[in-house]
Formats: sequence, C-alpha cells, structure tokens
Amino acid sequence: MKLPGPDHPITITANPKRIRVSADGVVIADTTHALTLKEASYPAVQYVPRQDANMALLARTGRVTHCPYKGDANYFSILADGKTIENSIWTYETPFPAMAEISGHLAFYPDKVKIEEVG
Repeated sequence: MKLPGPDHPITITANPKRIRVSADGVVIADTTHALTLKEASYPAVQYVPRQDANMALLARTGRVTHCPYKGDANYFSILADGKTIENSIWTYETPFPAMAEISGHLAFYPDKVKIEEVG
C-alpha cells in the first residue's frame, strides 16, 4: 500500500454538477453526488454512487486489478440495448483507508460510455 503524497497526489472532491453516464443512448447512471478523483497527471475520474446507477444493467465480471494507492478494483460489464460492453466499469469495494471515500462508487471508462455534465 502506498500513500498519496507530493510525488503522487490524489484528491477526491464532491462534484457540484449533475453527471449522466449512458451507453448507446441508455442511461446507466445519473447523479448529483459524483466524486471527482484527480490522481497525479491522469485525467480526472468521476465516481458515481452505486445507488444512482441502474445496477440491473450491470453484470460483475471476474476481472480484478490492483492499484498500490487505492487497492483492488472489481469490474462490471454493461448489458444494455442487446449489447454487452465488457469490463466498462470499475469499483473499489474495499479501498485502502486513504481512499475510503470512493467505496460504494462506480467509475466508467470514457472510451466505452458517454459521461456528461448536465443541467
């Protein structure tokens, strides 16, 4: 486990805007409670609370990856409009203590879904 610091900063802030995630026109998540995670020089990532996602459209996969700063990530595929978008969502169900805020949230690959600020 590594801790964020000056050499690898990570910040998590509440996003004041409404975030909508869709795939082929099907809304997967819609929230006013997204968290914006900024990590080092990577693009910012929106983490959406699970309760604001349509979990009926998601199927857990066997994929697991590890981040030395956040912990183990589990993945979901999206099943929408007769299509499957494999491993398009990741989640840290038991993140390391420094990243506890993102527990219970989902993050989406922007090349697999449409993530937009609305309203």
